[in-house]
Amino acid sequence: MGDKRGFLKGVLCGTLVTLVVAGAAGMYLKNTGYGETIDKKTARKLEQIKDIIDDSYLKGDEIKESDLENFLLKGYVNGLKDPYSVYYNEEETKELYETTEGEYSGIGAVMSQNLETGVITMVNVYEDSPAEKAGFKNNDILYKVNGKDISTEDISKVVNKIKGEEGTEVTITVLRDGKEYEATTTREKLEAHTIEYEMKEDHIGYVRVTEFDMVTYNQFVEAITDLKKQGMKEIIIDLRGNPGGNLSTVCQMLDYILPEGLIVYTEDKDGKREVMTSDEEHKLEMPMTVLVDGRSASASEIFAGAIQDYQLGTLVGTTTYGKGVVQQLFDLKDGTCLKLTIAEYFTPKGRNIHEKGIKPDVEVEYQYDKNNADADNQLDKAIEVLKEKMK
Repeated sequence: MGDKRGFLKGVLCGTLVTLVVAGAAGMYLKNTGYGETIDKKTARKLEQIKDIIDDSYLKGDEIKESDLENFLLKGYVNGLKDPYSVYYNEEETKELYETTEGEYSGIGAVMSQNLETGVITMVNVYEDSPAEKAGFKNNDILYKVNGKDISTEDISKVVNKIKGEEGTEVTITVLRDGKEYEATTTREKLEAHTIEYEMKEDHIGYVRVTEFDMVTYNQFVEAITDLKKQGMKEIIIDLRGNPGGNLSTVCQMLDYILPEGLIVYTEDKDGKREVMTSDEEHKLEMPMTVLVDGRSASASEIFAGAIQDYQLGTLVGTTTYGKGVVQQLFDLKDGTCLKLTIAEYFTPKGRNIHEKGIKPDVEVEYQYDKNNADADNQLDKAIEVLKEKMK
């Protein structure tokens, strides 16, 4: 693993001039290497479009030139017709790095929005977080942020209002049991909780990985260590709904589980291969099941594919998403960045799962139980498979 740190840094699996005028637009295109003829033609067309907008657009007084520039750059990358390659403006770049690093400045509460009603709820208030210290609880319904009603806003805008610079305050009003509760709390630098775990019956450890951020490896090791102390003899790793994340993180986690050997390899457009391997320092030797579904993507599929290829555990659930390509972040040196697909990856046995996914060893569709919202037939099957192995 150590010899590939340079490559892994900044790599993702996963999973964004009013046209300042003709001269600036032409310069942008020229730097892409398309040549002077196309530069001039395109620049003239952009200037023509700008003039028409200035003269005739109904809401011209509402135009923000920065928005037009932003969409120009986004559109250029969208022309690749690759859903995983994206241009990010300054605000989006900041949010992206917070997401991949797993650290942010906020109050320590996970929010969820009901798509039908628009209601935003605190679904997970972190222990010992600013939110918990301020008295907020799971299932509190968000009503106001700094005195302003947010009940009709999109969750992304509300989260941005709650996040902020470390040490600053935010006042939040929630509805609880039909009554208002309001408190002011101070934002702190926090670490996202990407691992949830508990001990099930019969010494079966359960570890859910929600995404692969930079903080996830340490949280994963802490979970495994604690479960071992509690007497864990078998383990279930739940990757359902996990969209992926950092290639370096999933490789670290697999290095902690696998015997010495190949974890995954990638190939770029020129066929250059990069190989990630595990050493013999750590390996997890106990019966294992891994839960997957159609939303398990990218880094989740690298994890599931390696476990399946080494036959270290049984995959339970439904076929995974099928994202077998790798993206890298390119810093554009002005607070913006480009996420670009640079390679495809292969499992230890050389499988390319792009647009195919990984078929589980035991296929089980999730069935919602209207009489018991906590029921989980896929998890029950994973437990059943483990018990069969122990007989």
